[in-house]
Amino acid sequence: MDHFLLGILISLVVALSLTSALHALIMKRDPRSALGWIVTSITLPVIGPFFYWTMGVNWIYRTARQWQDSGRLFAGWDKFSDRLQLRVAGELPPESLYLRELRALSDRLVSSALLSDNRIEPLINGETAYPAMLAAIDAATRSIHLSTYIFDSDATGRRFGEALKSAADRGVDVRVIIDSLGEKYSRPTIRSFLRGSRVKIGRFLPLRQGGYVNLRNHRKILVVDGQTGFTGGMNIGDRHLVERSGKPPAVADMHFRVEGQVVADLQRIFLEDWYFVTGELLTDRSHFPPLAQAGSAIARVVGDGPDKEFRKLHWIIMGALACARKRVLIMTPYFIPDRPLVSALITTALRGVDVALVLPARNNLPFVHWASRAYLWELLQLGIKVYYQPPPFVHTKLFLVDGVWSLIGSANMDPRSLRLNFELDLEVYDAGFTRQLEEYFMAAVARSHQVSLAEMDARNLPVKVRDAAAKLFSPYL
Repeated sequence: MDHFLLGILISLVVALSLTSALHALIMKRDPRSALGWIVTSITLPVIGPFFYWTMGVNWIYRTARQWQDSGRLFAGWDKFSDRLQLRVAGELPPESLYLRELRALSDRLVSSALLSDNRIEPLINGETAYPAMLAAIDAATRSIHLSTYIFDSDATGRRFGEALKSAADRGVDVRVIIDSLGEKYSRPTIRSFLRGSRVKIGRFLPLRQGGYVNLRNHRKILVVDGQTGFTGGMNIGDRHLVERSGKPPAVADMHFRVEGQVVADLQRIFLEDWYFVTGELLTDRSHFPPLAQAGSAIARVVGDGPDKEFRKLHWIIMGALACARKRVLIMTPYFIPDRPLVSALITTALRGVDVALVLPARNNLPFVHWASRAYLWELLQLGIKVYYQPPPFVHTKLFLVDGVWSLIGSANMDPRSLRLNFELDLEVYDAGFTRQLEEYFMAAVARSHQVSLAEMDARNLPVKVRDAAAKLFSPYL
């Protein structure tokens, strides 16, 4: 009997490994990923299949497809721009006409329309961004919708918490989405601080749902009264107050105040996420008041995530590189490009386009820093300029093309942002706005150290081995 039970157990283990390997073979688009999971499933019985089914299978996308097929997902929000009579941008500005192909690409990839009459204002660090956000919260009369990845319960977090509770007490409809992993960056959690108040809280993918541990909501959205928006790369916490001293270490970043039609799409993305998190579908027109002309920027919200069939941000970045004529300026805290992106950057540089990359000299994630270094020699060898910014750690994400087009928001240039996380960016056609960001970029270059090929070659053997080993784990960092 013992031998019989042992035989059944072994048969089940073998069947599980083979089923997992077969699923990876059929379903994985990247052959390297497929091979890795096949080998893991077969060579590590039970453990390999466990990691494959919890971390290697995109359950979010499958659930979203089921909801779409059943008609449950964001019901009634098709043809969103038509329903609200938003003013879709006509011809691009004269200086951007040659980017028509880039616009056509985004039109096909993104459900949000390219909208005219917007104003986007850069807000540098928490010293500038937080007072503007708190003033908007204090002035709210109807609704406040806030979504963030990290919401610390430090002095800054409590200041935001008190402002949200005060708004809710005076009758404002306040909703907050907190990522269930991001909230754990501080103890007690901000959710504990808000508990018992009239603030409605939604947790994004609680960690007890282990299959989703790798899929986080990295978006940063604040929409007040459906008319004023804030988005960018900044979380909420003392860390973004760079002029203070003490702990936690300062993190420099940039956020953006948004006015105009594009705020309606920020609102829509938040309400889609709210439905995803709570099951409450809010499509009432009161959340979408008329939006007057606020400026001359043409902008589009690009919401991306593992629930989408296409990697929108990745393809838009590739399209922008293909269309660039003069210069591409990239600032990102985490730089782990896949092979297609490396090839696109190199091809852009070889076409004669000036490509510059600004990274932090000291990263808050050492493994990411090591992996990034392993990519730099190839870029430097083919003419791409690389700069290291001195501390404090810079969390800003900018992608600027030819002084006329910008991609700003929450996404980093790494697999986590471009493949796993729920992200939100804005693509902006506005020469004046892009020039502002270029000035910020060049000021960073002026105080940065330019990395040379000789410097990369001079790394000693242990460091090269360490960096190369970290690079092996690039898809998972």
